[in-house]
Amino acid sequence: MTASATDAIHRVMHEIKRRRLQVLQVVDLTPRMRRITVGGPELEGFLSQGSDDHIKLLFATNAQEQAALEGMRLGGPAPEGAKPAMRDYTPRRIDREAGELDIDFVLHGDGPASTWAEQAAPGQDLWVAGPRSSMIVPDVFDSYLLIGDETAIPAIARRLEELPAGRQVQVVIEIEDAQEQQPLQSAAHVQVIWVPRHEKSLLDVVSSLSRLEGELYAWIATEAALSRKLRRVLLDGMGLQESQVKAAGYWRLDENDEAVGAGLARDER
Repeated sequence: MTASATDAIHRVMHEIKRRRLQVLQVVDLTPRMRRITVGGPELEGFLSQGSDDHIKLLFATNAQEQAALEGMRLGGPAPEGAKPAMRDYTPRRIDREAGELDIDFVLHGDGPASTWAEQAAPGQDLWVAGPRSSMIVPDVFDSYLLIGDETAIPAIARRLEELPAGRQVQVVIEIEDAQEQQPLQSAAHVQVIWVPRHEKSLLDVVSSLSRLEGELYAWIATEAALSRKLRRVLLDGMGLQESQVKAAGYWRLDENDEAVGAGLARDER
């Protein structure tokens, strides 16, 4: 691994802006994954430069929370008293010409984001903020290893769509069952391994992988503790350097909380 490859990775900061958008379309991609397309005049100027960017979705359930939402100062201290729930999600697709933003939700029945997504319909409002920053990973690598669960699919799909022909990519995704498989488009040469969580161990599957040739970049996003274990497998078992691996904890088993991607990474290495 040459230093120049990983040194090219850099973060770009953005001005945080709160936007009130409208639901334009609701489509079920799988039994547990729903895509909600939003848009409106306030989408103008929206910028997401990294495939694993995060935006905040804000949910008010009463008048006091709605007032706090409309008056809160982004990037400042949390307001006292009632405040809206906030969850982090990956912008799946941005079409500035059409004025559309796609956000994919895992429907799991708990939490404000999943609950909202289950009843979302065209014409409803959705408040979003961010992204605060973008991690830019230039296409300077020969091969890529992308590992995640359902919450990571939006970021993985975006990255695959950005990669050109001539790149080798291994994708390993843990899902509930075979019905959760989605088509993943890319000009690169991609091998996708779907791992039903009740049949196989994601950790075992990754441990059995052979390393792709050339300069490799690996990206991991799963439950926080599992992401740390997967990172260690790549460092110790596959011989990758720390600069070659980004591991994010998109959710935690011990928290009554929602996932990040399709669901900001709370825990990154």
